[in-house]
Amino acid sequence: MPFKPGVLVISHGSPDPEWVGLVDEAVAAAAADLPDTLPVEASFLEIVEGRLIQDGIDRLEAQGVSDLIVIPLFVSSGSTHIDEIAYALGVKNTPEKETDMKRLRISARVFFGDPVDDDPVIAEMVWDKVKALSSKPEREILLLVGHGSIHEGFLQRWERGISSLAARTGKLSGLAGADFALLNPDSLRRKVSYWSEERGYDVIVAPLFLSAGYFTKTAIPSRLTGLIFRYSGDALLPHPFLARWMYGQILNIMKSLSL
Repeated sequence: MPFKPGVLVISHGSPDPEWVGLVDEAVAAAAADLPDTLPVEASFLEIVEGRLIQDGIDRLEAQGVSDLIVIPLFVSSGSTHIDEIAYALGVKNTPEKETDMKRLRISARVFFGDPVDDDPVIAEMVWDKVKALSSKPEREILLLVGHGSIHEGFLQRWERGISSLAARTGKLSGLAGADFALLNPDSLRRKVSYWSEERGYDVIVAPLFLSAGYFTKTAIPSRLTGLIFRYSGDALLPHPFLARWMYGQILNIMKSLSL
């Protein structure tokens, strides 16, 4: 087979067409800066019929793709989905956590990228989303909120990535400090209460979720009833920096392979 690289962006998927549309827009924006000869497909782990991971692989291989650059569009390497997708793509021999996912049909060589974790571009993006809520930075704390995990090993990866991202974002924001909270295991109310009631800071809550939905609109606000905090509810998308992050990921893998 002649050498031909291609890109497969994989995200979770949603029954909400707007959620899917925001991902498609970000992937299209990243693809616009890539060579026209490099095919790019956005695929989904579940829900989006006709656009699942196998569908994306099939479409790329039908175009003669021999080397597949996979970008996992997830906010943390602590996501169990990263583990099962890597297994299904043959990147790892066995999953760390039991999964229903089967091995995918794939002929191309797979080069698996990294999820968001603590990337500097994402730190800029998080701060850009919430900076309008800041009025007296010396009295404010940024609290980054992520989904988290109840599974051993995965939780530690979640904590490592989000704590580092919070520190990065706090440093560039100029606020008095930055911290993080997770929904699983739940530390959100305790963290907001600590910083606002015990320490006397104004707390700016920043959700670390790809797109708006139940967690940003319902789960986070409902757990903070009665507490004083600032919250816009803005997820990462839409924002041009996510396309910039994907573009950087793709280029890094291409350079490492001397493509």
